[in-house]
Amino acid sequence: MDKSLEKSLTQWLKSQQSACGIFLKLSILCGWLNGVAIVGQAYCVARILQQVIMQNMPVQVSNIEFISLMILLLVRAGLAQVRERVSFEAGKRLRSDIRQAVLAKLVELGPVFIKGKPSGSWASLVFEQVEDLHDYYAKYVPQMMLAGFIPLLILVCVFPLNWAAGIILLATAPLIPMFMILVGMGAADANRKNVKALSRLSGHFMDRLKGLQTVKLFHRGDAELVNIETASEDFRSRTMSVLRLAFLSSAVLEFFAAVSIAVLAVYFGFSYLDHLDFGHYGASISLFTGMFVLILAPEFFQPLRDLGTHYHAKAQAIGAAETLVELLNYQVQGTEITDNSQPKAPFSADAISIEAVDLEVFSVDGQRLLGPISFTLPAGEQWAVVGPSGAGKTSLLNALLGFLPYKGSLKINQQPLSSIQLADWRRHLAWLGQDPQLFHGTVRDNVALANPQLTDPQIMTLLDQANISDFVTQHTQGLDLMISDQSAGISVGQAQRFALARALAQPAKLFLLDEPTASLDAQSEKFVLASLQQAMQGASGLTVTHRLDDLSAMDKVLVIDKGVIVQQGHVSQLQHNDGLLAQMINQQQEVY
Repeated sequence: MDKSLEKSLTQWLKSQQSACGIFLKLSILCGWLNGVAIVGQAYCVARILQQVIMQNMPVQVSNIEFISLMILLLVRAGLAQVRERVSFEAGKRLRSDIRQAVLAKLVELGPVFIKGKPSGSWASLVFEQVEDLHDYYAKYVPQMMLAGFIPLLILVCVFPLNWAAGIILLATAPLIPMFMILVGMGAADANRKNVKALSRLSGHFMDRLKGLQTVKLFHRGDAELVNIETASEDFRSRTMSVLRLAFLSSAVLEFFAAVSIAVLAVYFGFSYLDHLDFGHYGASISLFTGMFVLILAPEFFQPLRDLGTHYHAKAQAIGAAETLVELLNYQVQGTEITDNSQPKAPFSADAISIEAVDLEVFSVDGQRLLGPISFTLPAGEQWAVVGPSGAGKTSLLNALLGFLPYKGSLKINQQPLSSIQLADWRRHLAWLGQDPQLFHGTVRDNVALANPQLTDPQIMTLLDQANISDFVTQHTQGLDLMISDQSAGISVGQAQRFALARALAQPAKLFLLDEPTASLDAQSEKFVLASLQQAMQGASGLTVTHRLDDLSAMDKVLVIDKGVIVQQGHVSQLQHNDGLLAQMINQQQEVY
């Protein structure tokens, strides 16, 4: 990974610490108190051994030390438990905050942006990659503070007793973080690649699972098994490379810690045998000094070893943060709808008119999809938008919904759309897209999604208007019928009609309909169109359609081809002119 990128990601991770609240500070405080208790515990043990062994005092003389030792053991156990709890709470709050930020960003970018990646990739991002941040804040960040405090505290206690032991500890301590960083650099890059491999595997598997019937229909099962096996093997090999580096890091840290403690033990051993005579301050080295230092030596290296153990959490967090930061900092190019430089005004209206002048609509990556076009939709009129596939019809609706960026002038009731609060604007809309989205829940939940105050009779009326009430009443569960994820268990046409009932539940002033009858049979289409016509009375409407035999009910027709308006007017005028609409009507009549 590029060093500048890794540094910026590390800075971003540090900037999110405020989301942990006071719990992160409490975790660090518990660790500091535990360090003080460690020193006190070592003092009590060394004092007892000095009095009993070297000074031949009765055990009762050391009662105070014994009682203090027991109290310190209980205190350390309590501090460890409290630290684990507050550390988990710190990570939990951070994950909740980041997850909310990710979801809010996805809502801001809209469904057009979300459909640019497989749903499995978004699931991996929202759940697994956010979870990968937990250990960084719950374990690594507190351990960073302890790795500096506890060794320093021990050195302050050791140097007044024996300067040689202090120098040994001080000289060997930097070896552990040095090798930890060297190994960790490779771990960060390996973990970043592992995160991307997991995202690809999740997206690949989810897409194949959603299209399982199509895969079976075209006898592609064996081929897809090979593809999934290849993606799984790639993920396995990358995961093992991360684990190898993690185990290597632990082995290196254990080796240098063991060597350092062994050097201390040899020094004190030879000192007690009178082969070495340095490091003390005039008086000979006592058993208290040797035991005190040797008891503290493992504790001196333990915070550094724990930091090395948790260092993979930093590498894991940096790998996950790369995708998270990329999403959270994503800015749609060439847009006015997302311009936050001007305050957004609330919006309310009894009728809606639309005026577009030199309007250009762009994809989220800045590619022009439509325009420049100009038109004026008066309040209360229903227009049809027709044209060949890919002409830009759906892009126009997405721009009005706030899902796609645009340039030029787009005014709602003479007010620029870019200055209107999108939440207020969307409350006036009823939208029905080509691919209706139903959510896991009952029929009642899906129909009443935008208006939870609807009663069961009102919901049944809406279902009747959408020509789907018979299906519900014939089912034993009625409105409690569960709809699974991705509308599993019902047909596309039924899903379209449930979505239509949901759209009709809103007291909309503007209807934006994208092929509302595309998946319906002729009889259902007739009922649905009649219901829409009744619901749209007095409201404005833009309907994208390929059905050209019912355009006479529309006040006007916009004909779009290759991103520009080539014709506009009433169908009775346009169908007799030599233009694209007449050609499309003739072609459709020949087909039917």
